[in-house]
Amino acid sequence: MSLENEYEDKKGADVYQQQVGGVDPNHHVPQSYDEEVVSHQGLKRSLKSRHLAMISIGGVIGTGLFLGTGSALAHGGPLGLFLGYALMGSICYSVMISLGEMISFLPIPGGHIKLAERFVDPAFSFTMGWNYWYNWVIILPAELSAAAVLINLWNQTINNALWISICLIVVVVINLFGAGVYGECEFWFASIKVLTITGLIILGIIISAGGGPDHKSIGFQYWRNPGPFVQYSGIEGSLGRFLGFWAVLTQAAFSYIGTEIVAIAAGEAKNPRRNLPRAIKKVYIRILVFYLGGTFIIGILVPSNDKGLALNSGTALASPFVIAIKRAGIPALPSIINACLLTSAWSAASSDLFTSSRAIYGLAITRQAPKIFARTTKSGIPYVAISFCALFGALAYMSLQSTAGQVFGYFANLTAAAGLMTWWGICFTYIRFSKGLKTQGISKSSLPYTTFLNKNAFAAKYAITMITIILFFSAWSVFLKHEGSFDTATFVTNYLPLWLFPILWIGFKLIKKTRFVRAEEMDFVSGLDVVEAESYEEEPPKTIGGKIWSAIM
Repeated sequence: MSLENEYEDKKGADVYQQQVGGVDPNHHVPQSYDEEVVSHQGLKRSLKSRHLAMISIGGVIGTGLFLGTGSALAHGGPLGLFLGYALMGSICYSVMISLGEMISFLPIPGGHIKLAERFVDPAFSFTMGWNYWYNWVIILPAELSAAAVLINLWNQTINNALWISICLIVVVVINLFGAGVYGECEFWFASIKVLTITGLIILGIIISAGGGPDHKSIGFQYWRNPGPFVQYSGIEGSLGRFLGFWAVLTQAAFSYIGTEIVAIAAGEAKNPRRNLPRAIKKVYIRILVFYLGGTFIIGILVPSNDKGLALNSGTALASPFVIAIKRAGIPALPSIINACLLTSAWSAASSDLFTSSRAIYGLAITRQAPKIFARTTKSGIPYVAISFCALFGALAYMSLQSTAGQVFGYFANLTAAAGLMTWWGICFTYIRFSKGLKTQGISKSSLPYTTFLNKNAFAAKYAITMITIILFFSAWSVFLKHEGSFDTATFVTNYLPLWLFPILWIGFKLIKKTRFVRAEEMDFVSGLDVVEAESYEEEPPKTIGGKIWSAIM
């Protein structure tokens, strides 16, 4: 039985206090809760179940996996690459199951940003919101820049400004048509990405077994020579191998960041109580099959000392998948794969604009950003927020003045740190959420989605601990004497989000004089009637195609 039904017959704040050990749900509840949960401020629920399913599985699989794994392999070696992605995958999964419990219970516009206001502190929500917005408006030009790199495989005579402009226009148009069109495009884009990575893994197995045109069996020969690990920066012994593995983590984080996009889309999802838990449960597929399967195959097919792994070569030939295919002597396939990678970058850029616009929209409806960003059309499209965020796509033109791969690396480091701060905030919010449930005597079994891994918030505490360690040591390489002069750019791009987060949090608290929401004051009831009203039992599919899709999902 849902919480809303559990309390619907209880009258008065004193009865509520007696039953759950909390307070009147209307006590100390910010006005923004009513705005965000009840009226939705003009947003329309138009994302279907299949949209959410494909967004959760392949929505933000982009250049981080297809291109960025090249530099990660060069730094960590095949085993270092796999272990780095495995460790980050365990963190990602811990974050998502924590987020899943909260967002399935309260699928509200603003997602985890608004949940932070309800269960932690308005100042924390303000910081989470602006950090999240900043993360996605910065990663948008990174994907556009990467798309230009991919096109260079076919044509290097036309200025990249044209390709960046075309990609940006298409991304903006998709988003201006609304969440329904975005979801439909993302469904097909993500389907192409899923089929591509699945096909590449299968092809990799065939090539490694000697099924390529050269009939050369590779096996694990690159794990023996040049070896499973790389001695980072020429540092000998176990320390050099460990540093090579640790260097993979930042790139791995960049590849995983964005899995939480399902939460930001919660306010526009149809039948959220049913569809969101389904989407959250599919995250492990993405981690196990695409990331761990993909990095394992890459480590088998390409030696870590291959010169093509340097991203600043300026073309998509830096993709380890393309390198492996060319090494196997398959002439036409690299261009076909490159086309699939281009749709991947396009899709990721579309998701970046969708997410950043919803983040600043969510801030605007709670008066933490200029209210102009809350304006929507009659069909529920936040056109001002979309237009404003699209302007930051122009940062992609920076790649015209320097090597596109180098610019992409700067963006990757910047967004990886900001994305990890978002994950840190989600876990902290969940720990507070879990404490509130326990204090008010609410059983987790009454939630739409829960998991034994978060008993006593274990998964959230594991993730927040690992994220803290990774963030603290994210730019350790700039202090190595082997690296030569101090790399200011790397230092700033890794630690800038870490400086901004506490500055925004403390600054907002001092200015607005906010306080932490105590566990006994947390509001677990307001808005549940709206959520329950929008939940319904879906009819089973009647067509053959629908039945097959339902079985797969």
